[in-house]
Amino acid sequence: MNDCIFCKIIKGEIPCEKVFEDDTTFAFLDRSPVNHGHTLVIHKHHHADIFDTPEHDLADLFRTAKKMSAAVMKATKCDGINIGMNNKPAAGQTVFHAHVHVIPRIAGDGFKLWPQKESTTEQRVKTAAAIKQF
Repeated sequence: MNDCIFCKIIKGEIPCEKVFEDDTTFAFLDRSPVNHGHTLVIHKHHHADIFDTPEHDLADLFRTAKKMSAAVMKATKCDGINIGMNNKPAAGQTVFHAHVHVIPRIAGDGFKLWPQKESTTEQRVKTAAAIKQF
């Protein structure tokens, strides 16, 4: 993809703070981090999102996300790690090159998870049946 910012980062056309690279994946610091050490893990093959990414490339992506999680945890001395992947605009995806966020968390950092809703057993049974159809 000629206009993909992450593909340009991989090619060295756009500078970044690279923290890891192997034959298939690339990891660099987010320019707008939730906390310092927030790392983005991308595959070197361009795929728009999780739905577009072959399983073997997802395995590479998450293997590197696990490795980066341990490195970020040690380097930042954080209390925990969030792993996230936004897929499609409604889920907050703004760069359409599949990527995983490795976010260091510090107790009391003020970052909140998404709000949760109440659900009834009836709603869960109905939703589970719909999902099982696919």
